[in-house]
Amino acid sequence: MTVKVLIPTPLQKFTNNQAVIECEASNISELINSLETQCPGIKKSLCDEEGKPRKFLNFYVNSEDIRFLQGTNTELKKGDEVSIVPAVAGG
Repeated sequence: MTVKVLIPTPLQKFTNNQAVIECEASNISELINSLETQCPGIKKSLCDEEGKPRKFLNFYVNSEDIRFLQGTNTELKKGDEVSIVPAVAGG
């Protein structure tokens, strides 16, 4: 299924400065692999050495944090919107 992925500015260097990418994927794990196919090199910025999303990045499916769903096994359906949001820290 085709889903829309919102790419944060720091990662747009991998997407030819595109803020939105469309991918074919049935879950978040497949989405990450699809992004890597379309935008070589992006996966290293999204995932750690074990292939898990980096702790400083949050993935949302239609505004729902995947950490409270099924993580990278969170299912996607046609028309879903996935946001990749860098964590913000400070004091």
